[in-house]
Amino acid sequence: MNINEPHKRPIPQDYSPLRRKMHTIIFEADTFGGKLFDVLLLIFILLSVLVVMLESIPAYGERYRELFYLIEWFFTILFTIEYLARIYCSYNRWGYIRSFFGIIDLLAILPTYLSIFLGTGQQLTVVRILRLMRIFRIFKLVHFIHDAQYILSALIHSRRKITVFLLFVLLMTTIFGSMMYIIEGPVNEKFDSIPRSIYWAIVTLTTVGYGDISPITPLGQFISAVIMILGYSVIALPTGIVSSEIIRRRKSPQQITTQVCPFCSREGHDSDAVYCKYCGNPLHI
Repeated sequence: MNINEPHKRPIPQDYSPLRRKMHTIIFEADTFGGKLFDVLLLIFILLSVLVVMLESIPAYGERYRELFYLIEWFFTILFTIEYLARIYCSYNRWGYIRSFFGIIDLLAILPTYLSIFLGTGQQLTVVRILRLMRIFRIFKLVHFIHDAQYILSALIHSRRKITVFLLFVLLMTTIFGSMMYIIEGPVNEKFDSIPRSIYWAIVTLTTVGYGDISPITPLGQFISAVIMILGYSVIALPTGIVSSEIIRRRKSPQQITTQVCPFCSREGHDSDAVYCKYCGNPLHI
């Protein structure tokens, strides 16, 4: 056995054809059944998030409290069945449970069950906070955004350039903030410290412009104008870095598929991949 060859896990005998079929439908979108499952799941996720938003409106929350309660339990039971089905058809069940999407799927249903045991009274505020965690269901939408793989990959490959850019911005804001503290500090009480002056520089450089702090001296206003002009180029630079990386990766001959590894529950493999690039196990079992 080659020591460089990745370890292949044996396929368990209890991995029935039913589990394989369910895995193809639930975890992949390359088949008709998989696309239909994803579309239905997408609709239910959007509806559940819409219910959470409507419930937060006082007029609707009080008037339709019982209706929202029943609808919430309907979605909770539905997503619980989906969560258990994903665990059942996964070969590496603990791998899915501990994965990012496994945790998100659990957070989507956990608050409703926790509200049963926490009761009411003084703990009502805690229950409300936990119920707001239902908004995590919207993270499940990442399953349906194939281009998110390109964006994530572009961000990862651009991390060094972005890091250098952020360090450059940090240096700029520190220098300009210190300058404004020296110029405005003696005559403007709002520039009472270097950290507060740096805060002003960040707000100005990013063109946010809250207006809570503003210079009053001619030199300070001139420097503010320079920072504002620089802010436009600062905003455009990281966008260009990531965009160029996305274009470069889109021109790659390899196409990314929705094939999910049944062993480690990770996706993003090339279209002609036979083995998982993360754990080395076969993608098709």
